[in-house]
Amino acid sequence: MAGETPTRGQGDPGISLVDFVAKVSGETAVRVEETLGDGFVRLRVGEAERRQAKHDIRCIEDVVIEMLRNSRDAGAHRILVATSREGDARTLVMLDDGCGVPDSMRERIFDARVTSKLDTVHMDRWGVHGRGMALFSIKENTRSARVLASGPDLGSSIRIDADASRLQERKDQSTWPTIGRGDDGEHQLRGPHNIIRTCCEFALEERSGCEVFLGSAAEVLATARALAQAEPTSSRLLFVDSLDEVPVILRPAVAGDAHELAHIASSLGLDISERTAHRILASQIKPLRPVAARLTHHAGAPGRREVDLMRDRRGLKLAEDDTEEFSRIMERAFDFIAERYYVSLSAEPRVSVSHDRVTVTFDLEKGD
Repeated sequence: MAGETPTRGQGDPGISLVDFVAKVSGETAVRVEETLGDGFVRLRVGEAERRQAKHDIRCIEDVVIEMLRNSRDAGAHRILVATSREGDARTLVMLDDGCGVPDSMRERIFDARVTSKLDTVHMDRWGVHGRGMALFSIKENTRSARVLASGPDLGSSIRIDADASRLQERKDQSTWPTIGRGDDGEHQLRGPHNIIRTCCEFALEERSGCEVFLGSAAEVLATARALAQAEPTSSRLLFVDSLDEVPVILRPAVAGDAHELAHIASSLGLDISERTAHRILASQIKPLRPVAARLTHHAGAPGRREVDLMRDRRGLKLAEDDTEEFSRIMERAFDFIAERYYVSLSAEPRVSVSHDRVTVTFDLEKGD
């Protein structure tokens, strides 16, 4: 309902689906104000619901979960989330392989009271949700919300630009949650309720139907290219007449050089330099793993041994998979230096561990 119906708080299921359907479809002539076509309607709401719209989005994590649900409701099986922050400017870009937003709805989907028809409404752990239901509230609470790329059955790229001084977010946006099992055997996450945890909670809840990838713009582009290469029809991407014919999530794979990749990235709402595009094409930036796979890998990888520092007094030892992941983290962190000083890595960072020291070596491209 584009934010005009109370959605949910943290752990609050909101209005029940039964009540919602009875409230809306039971009074169709009164409640549906306009049929917009392409599976969308505009609903008539009361003043109390209208006032609620502004309060549906209270933090950036609310934006993230609503955007993830929006992609799921569009039938997406893969959702790529790119996020960054510069000063108070928080950027969020979501690419998906769902059914796409029709051209006629690119602007209207952010209007008040616009949502998908009732037969596509979902009831999940966060409450009632239909495609487009919270987009009005998101636009009301952020600097801008735009559909950058889309098409029928081609998926979508939607970019949100928010002011972190106005729309709150957790201070710790770098810590990944830890995963365990509760008494009921279900997965339980522990850690700050940040963007990462929000994506992890959604990915675990929807793991039977959706894969979620989370990272920087460069990592998302590298992942999109890797996903395209795994497609049986990937060779067709070399002979497309128009980018508009290609599924949104596969468009980065069409690029033949760094200039073209940077241009395609910009059309999707992903801001990268040509230097970063070169690094993606050279496979210096690694594709992301799905967040659910990353979580469960750490939770119970076969043969994984925890290091007991109280028992092993010979010094720190790192498991091989931890060393590899730490190297990837350091490679992402190096982007700060790369962008400012125009240097690039010639190989992945090397991590070595001695008795009382962890050393990370960054080998630079010759001539940088």
